[in-house]
Amino acid sequence: MNQKERKLIGAAGIAAVLFGIGPKVNAMHIMEGYLPAGYCVAWGILCIPFVIAGFLRIRKRLDRDRRSITLLAMSGAFIFVISSLKIPSVTGSCSHMTGTGLGAILFGPSVVSILGIIVLIFQAILLAHGGLTSLGANAFSMAIAGPVLSWLLYHICQKCGVRKRVSVFLAAALGDLFTYCVTSVQLALAFPDQKGGVILSAVKFLSVFAPTQIPLAVVEGILTVLIVIGLEVYAQPELKALEAKKGETL
Repeated sequence: MNQKERKLIGAAGIAAVLFGIGPKVNAMHIMEGYLPAGYCVAWGILCIPFVIAGFLRIRKRLDRDRRSITLLAMSGAFIFVISSLKIPSVTGSCSHMTGTGLGAILFGPSVVSILGIIVLIFQAILLAHGGLTSLGANAFSMAIAGPVLSWLLYHICQKCGVRKRVSVFLAAALGDLFTYCVTSVQLALAFPDQKGGVILSAVKFLSVFAPTQIPLAVVEGILTVLIVIGLEVYAQPELKALEAKKGETL
């Protein structure tokens, strides 16, 4: 056995250990009944301020410019479709893209909190993807935390002179990854490891998601860039209207 073969076997052994100790999770959406009741309530309460802000932002935007409803509906449809496509993972779990980066870039994170919660409710009822009891936790990770990071990254990149398409890619891809990082922490808080506590538990959950989620995040970044390019060609008036109000986007 040469050195290359020994390294390959060693790497396979490490992967087997990581996957073997990984906790069972059915998807990046936390499934129905998986979280203790107290955590379900706590995460739901944390979402309330964002939901109120999102509702007020959407109403204000539509009052000022009804043309925004087209892009708003498109952003919501994109989130629903792309986050419903669950991809099997080598870890025995499954992962999916989130689609929230696009809405965060166009409208801001507060608006996406409303879009994301609507999508999560429909997925829980119609697709058995996620759950109503875990709605607060899923909404916080996918509809709030991820979009907030996407929005911040996009504007930071723009202020630093990064090309728009690169900014869009980074915002969408890293927002997707941050969503599953938050989900892992949520699960770790509810189910800490007996020996390593919350930190080790979070690492285990991250190891479950990472093999599939990282390439999916890259794909989501590319798809989001392609959609933005399409909007620049076919929806220029609507984009200009959004750009004119960029200073009030939250």
